[in-house]
Amino acid sequence: MENGIKKEVRVWCDGCYDMVHFGHANSLRQAKALGQTLIVGVHNDDEITKHKGPPVFTQEERYKMVRGIKWVDEVVEDAPYVTNLEILDKYDCDFCVHGDDVTMTADGVDTYHLVKAAGRYKEVQRTAGVSTTDLVGRMLLLTRQHFRRGKFEYDVAKEHSSTMGQDSSAKSPWTGCSQFLPTTQKIIQFSDGKSPKPGDKIIYVAGAFDLFHVGHLDFLEKAREHGDYLIVGLHTDPVVNQYQGSNYPIMNLHERVLSVLACKYVSEVVIGAPYVVTKDLMDHFKVDLVIHGKTPIANDENGADPFEVPKRLEFYKASLKDFIKDKKLENIHIAIKPPRFSSLEHVWYANELPF
Repeated sequence: MENGIKKEVRVWCDGCYDMVHFGHANSLRQAKALGQTLIVGVHNDDEITKHKGPPVFTQEERYKMVRGIKWVDEVVEDAPYVTNLEILDKYDCDFCVHGDDVTMTADGVDTYHLVKAAGRYKEVQRTAGVSTTDLVGRMLLLTRQHFRRGKFEYDVAKEHSSTMGQDSSAKSPWTGCSQFLPTTQKIIQFSDGKSPKPGDKIIYVAGAFDLFHVGHLDFLEKAREHGDYLIVGLHTDPVVNQYQGSNYPIMNLHERVLSVLACKYVSEVVIGAPYVVTKDLMDHFKVDLVIHGKTPIANDENGADPFEVPKRLEFYKASLKDFIKDKKLENIHIAIKPPRFSSLEHVWYANELPF
């Protein structure tokens, strides 16, 4: 309290944020709940290489990904690997927040020992069940156990509740909100929870959005520029596997929903969206424009173009340039798979959408 005015609480987080996933986003969501402004420091490539090994994504890509998370107010580039009081003071942050996993320097030093000693450190619970290592492992082992099939195809409820803090009693001692999202009702914690306003132009896009990356972010940013309210339809795991093959999607429907909802350009998500964009769907959501990049589009099981209706109604827009393969994700496969799995054939992204 200063001069009778309550002081704004500014929170600092930092990290590598390589292959950003919903676990990173959930940590930042919890951190933001501890104050009013969230400042996120991102380490540069040289620092990460020194202490952990080379990152998959470049520092520019990682900076952009973190800026795309809805709870982040400001990104600090080239943040020090060992968090110090000087960086907190420089950005007027009250304290630093990190997950309950321990991070070390190459010399085995706790990267948060300085702020811990000063009493300017708080912890939030790490989102169990997801990590960059786990996601890479799914690609390496070609596993399919993570798929949601059969009666669970459209389900996003109460998976691993005993290990992921999903039951109703799971509360954070720091934020007072649940650590994870057990049901579609709780997904509101990741969602804006806002309906379109009268007169808003509503944009609809659909796809897998697997392993949410900077190409997806670029595409959604460009799509949002064409309207006021962006709805993303996410296909179920069996549908994605049907048109992508192998063991795709790498992330199941539940995980992909959370990853997309964390993006600041996204207004709403349709969970288990139909592959074919129908007039009923467009009428239900009052869609003004359907956008898709000029990637190869597989016909539906009846051999029809899934975008036939919006094209016929002239409610459809495609990019003027082809998407390009995500070479960075391709490099992951080259690094971790035998030669016969050395290309990632089904991950595409928009480098730019010059509509």
